[in-house]
Amino acid sequence: MLLLRNSFFLLIFSLSFFYSFLASAQREIDEEMRPPLKDRLYYGGNFGLSFGTITFIDVSPLVGAMITNKLSGGMGVTYQYFNDTRFVGGESSLFGGRVFGRYNVFPNFFAHTEYEMLNFDLYNMASETFQREWVPGFFVGAGYFAPFGNRGGANFTFLYNLMFDNRRSPYNEPYVIRIGFVL
Repeated sequence: MLLLRNSFFLLIFSLSFFYSFLASAQREIDEEMRPPLKDRLYYGGNFGLSFGTITFIDVSPLVGAMITNKLSGGMGVTYQYFNDTRFVGGESSLFGGRVFGRYNVFPNFFAHTEYEMLNFDLYNMASETFQREWVPGFFVGAGYFAPFGNRGGANFTFLYNLMFDNRRSPYNEPYVIRIGFVL
């Protein structure tokens, strides 16, 4: 049980503090010119690495599209690998996908919503074993985009998981804070 608790804590800690390369929905489009889809697409995602006694790898690409000047949406996939060599069986992986929507309420301030499904090892107390399960999450929140350059900047997002279940979640808390950089 201690291993499970430490693993989830480390996973959340790592996710919170590793660099992310998040796509920005702050780009301006000229709606009257009706640009083709390829000109409204943006790409990005998360990428994190940590090696040593504890190894953590996160690869989470995403693609989004500007629908209007204020609204964008997209989807992404997630894969994370975790290994703690201090414990036997301290190795696990997590994978899944998400769809998201973002609405620019004011310049640089946005509302964000996201639905994700993650598959990971959950501890079953009855059988005292780990079993892989799909666990949903529905996040709502807001954020701030600090631009630097034409397309670059930083995203600061605060989300709340409306479907949070402390017994069946890879997150320790219903609150998720993301800090990402757009290049």
